Amino acid sequence: MSKGLILGQDSMGDVVMQCEHLTKTYQSGERPLTVLDDVSFSAVQGTSLAIIGPSGSGKTTLLGLCAGLDIPTSGVLSLMGFKLNAMNEDDRAYVRNQFVGFVFQNFQLLPTLTALENVMVPLELRGEKNISAKAKELLARVGLADRFHHFPTQLSGGEQQRVALARAFITSPRILFADEPTGNLDEENAHQITDLIFTMNRQEKTTLILVTHNLELAEKTERILQMKGGKLVNERVTGLAVS
Repeated sequence: MSKGLILGQDSMGDVVMQCEHLTKTYQSGERPLTVLDDVSFSAVQGTSLAIIGPSGSGKTTLLGLCAGLDIPTSGVLSLMGFKLNAMNEDDRAYVRNQFVGFVFQNFQLLPTLTALENVMVPLELRGEKNISAKAKELLARVGLADRFHHFPTQLSGGEQQRVALARAFITSPRILFADEPTGNLDEENAHQITDLIFTMNRQEKTTLILVTHNLELAEKTERILQMKGGKLVNERVTGLAVS
């Protein structure tokens, strides 16, 4: 971690993520293409929110910016007090590894590693030792105590997503970003993964930022942000919100 990162951190109280006027524009031939247009919102520690909208509405782009996987063309994104748009990729990667967990639609497991080894990767990147026991405990929590030494190709889609979920939580993240986490699963596995995500999120007091087409899944969060044409067009609190 660089000195700049240490000095750049500020106190944001319970707000763990702050998006201010985020805009993302790409060059499409000779014309600029704006895929995200002046989006602002914040997220508080331990809460959950869903980002919904049709394909091309900008929701996945917004998630990538919030997670520090990309930087906005303009606007400010603060994550855990760090202004990600002012950082280089190495420093953003450090912040992600320290504070962020990810669950993707396509699992993103390393095919040459076992389930146990896949779960251990984030802590190995931190240089931590003696991490096997924690990885095994997380795999057991997601129902895979008998799959430690199986490779991804030997696991079903639901089992692979369970491995990905265990991997996401091994760093005790402050924020979990989930991009269509049930998109490649059948109905039964989708319900099981949904239950696991929300159960573990509550247990770990993690902030959940969820992108989904599934309105039933979105309704399980406390807030829903609706995207259309790159803009945030509606925000509502669900009946699950804590007053």
